[in-house]
Amino acid sequence: MTSLIVTGCAGFIGSTLIDRLLADGHKVVGIDNFSTGQRRFLDGALPNPNFRLIEMDLLDAEALKAAFAGGEAVFHLAANADVRFGTDHPRKDLEQNTIATYNVLEAMRANGIKKIAFSSTGSVYGDAPVVPTPEDGPFPVQTSLYGASKAAGEGLIAAYCEGFGFQSWIFRFVSILGERYTHGHVFDFYQKLKADPSRLSVLGNGKQRKSYLYVQDCIDAILLAMDKADAKVNIFNLGVDGYCEVNDSIGWICEELGVKPQLEYSGGDRGWIGDNPFIFLETRKIQSFGWKPKFGIREGVLKTVEYLRNNEWVFEARD
Repeated sequence: MTSLIVTGCAGFIGSTLIDRLLADGHKVVGIDNFSTGQRRFLDGALPNPNFRLIEMDLLDAEALKAAFAGGEAVFHLAANADVRFGTDHPRKDLEQNTIATYNVLEAMRANGIKKIAFSSTGSVYGDAPVVPTPEDGPFPVQTSLYGASKAAGEGLIAAYCEGFGFQSWIFRFVSILGERYTHGHVFDFYQKLKADPSRLSVLGNGKQRKSYLYVQDCIDAILLAMDKADAKVNIFNLGVDGYCEVNDSIGWICEELGVKPQLEYSGGDRGWIGDNPFIFLETRKIQSFGWKPKFGIREGVLKTVEYLRNNEWVFEARD
């Protein structure tokens, strides 16, 4: 039985990972400050004697070192994932994504923990000149503060692997969909359509091309990579072999909800400053280990809509 630490344990991906790790028989320490995480996502974990919740902020470096005592590996999922409004509060990405990652690495070093899995993002590729984008593609100029802060976190992790003998698994996600999803376009569109099914405001021109991955497929890939990949620094794109236009996703959501709104576009090929109008990652590397997503983009969108329909409390919780 391995003792594992998960930061951002009450988040969408973090809580889903917690459930999987506990089901696999691990001892898990979950850390969250509940700035965006939901305590209800831990309802299944909290009664489990192999789970311990520590409510704290990763910016408290000394408390973090104490919390990491006895851990054998870290899944660092805590982050500010607010890509769209990054320019409204640029320090948030620096603190919650980059400095928090440094604090995690220092807490690991203080406790002799050598293994870390890190949730990065496909946004680190910016406006990628090569699509689908491979892990070793040209590294571009950053276009978002979120992407820049994650790229900085990746750099720190790689440097700790070289300097202190750590081993890392860095995962560059497309957008993740599924149960417990609480931010992003499906969440926003569902909320808008519940308020007014006759109209839907859409950022950009609706022709932005995006890729998405179902959360359980994401967890499968993370755990498989950590089991099979043994380099000092292991970097994996996680996504599906395809993409859709935002308009496609709108159509699936509207069909599922039985509404036919008038679409009102803000215009332009980007939804916001730093938005990447085309995200499509090459995933041959993770697939070489035998991983293949079980669900496509449309299925992921519909599973997310179904979850939101059955759990509308998440909208009040996020307000």
